[in-house]
Amino acid sequence: MGYRKIEKRNIDAIHAEKQELELYFHIPFCIRKCLYCDFLSAPADRETIGRYMEALLAETEGSALSYMDHRVPTVFIGGGTPSVAAVEDIERLLASVGRLYRLDRDAEITIEVNPGTVCGETLFRLRAAGVNRLSIGLQSADDRELAAIGRIHTWKQFLDTYRAARKAGFENINVDIMSALPGQTLAGYRQTLERILSLEPPPEHISAYSLILEEGTPLFERYEEGSLDIPDEDTDRGMYELTQEILAERGYRRYEISNYAREGYECRHNCGYWRRRSYLGFGLGAASLVDNVRFRNGADLRAYLADPLGCREEEQILSRQEQMEEFMFLGLRMRSGISCGEFRQLFGQGIEEIYGDVIDKNIRDGLLELWPEGEGAGGSLRRPGGRENRGYMSAQDGQDRRHERGHVRTGRLALTEKGLDLSNYVMAQFLL
Repeated sequence: MGYRKIEKRNIDAIHAEKQELELYFHIPFCIRKCLYCDFLSAPADRETIGRYMEALLAETEGSALSYMDHRVPTVFIGGGTPSVAAVEDIERLLASVGRLYRLDRDAEITIEVNPGTVCGETLFRLRAAGVNRLSIGLQSADDRELAAIGRIHTWKQFLDTYRAARKAGFENINVDIMSALPGQTLAGYRQTLERILSLEPPPEHISAYSLILEEGTPLFERYEEGSLDIPDEDTDRGMYELTQEILAERGYRRYEISNYAREGYECRHNCGYWRRRSYLGFGLGAASLVDNVRFRNGADLRAYLADPLGCREEEQILSRQEQMEEFMFLGLRMRSGISCGEFRQLFGQGIEEIYGDVIDKNIRDGLLELWPEGEGAGGSLRRPGGRENRGYMSAQDGQDRRHERGHVRTGRLALTEKGLDLSNYVMAQFLL
């Protein structure tokens, strides 16, 4: 018995040392394309979806040997609307992952579903197959707003789906919502937030996005014609601020630009993207990043169905400069920011040597702040003499700047609340 225990510990230690690799599966089908959507997705008949799931399984199984030296901490099945696929196909896919990949025992396994596309039995089967996190696309609790953006479901259908998910045993649920929708008022948006938070129990995670009018979508065309009634800039801003205010009051922490979670329920898979963890994408148009090489599958459905293992294209080996840029503008999406010590470890130079002037400027402008390693953003960096400073240097601070900059070697650099509001502007400055 003693030998077996030691052997098991050694196996676990070897497993833990393996490089992490997240898995993403793209199921690009939906019942009807929403009026704002420019994603690679479209309706399809049952036969086409079935053939696609066979191809997806073939790609998954045919790739496994190439990644035996990686372990898998998260799996994400996204779309499109993955729940339009037969539950039997999802079960087979997850069984294959569990059999052929080194899946962590506590792996986070997420699937996206839309209200009106799943029933109680399907949710029970997904939970039994290993799915432990559900992401439900609500967007609005107002049926008129849902109709205005082309959603196929109602608030009642969402409630039915949510309650069925809880009954099936899901204890980690995300709800997607959108603001600045056609015809939406600030009071109407508040009602959506309040309705979601009145669920019993409320969701563990909320993703809150402002509507973006993408060129080529029906809503964009209506906007160009002048026939789309969308909230003005001040109302849009009010919705943005209301999201932060209400969710903070209810115990949700804003851990990323558009994502809020109760303690311990941050989306591990998405955090991996922002921290540049390697990930492997399967399916039509799916993107991957493995060992600083980016590549993606083609977007031709016929070609994918004919040869799912031979459709890779757009391979790019990232230069050192590109890696540094991604480290900055992806990592700064996180409220916890980026580790300056990790930057030095990865790139052999201090972050102040590469980005010192940009960091100085944005700290002076109140858009960035630096915290001691181990402390979260949003607190205060206490300085000698009892004073506090929002960053590692200040125009009013008489201390030696070289001493101040010394903090950069080991601290965490993060966006301030003001910086989060202007995140695109700040992160663009880190493109060398």
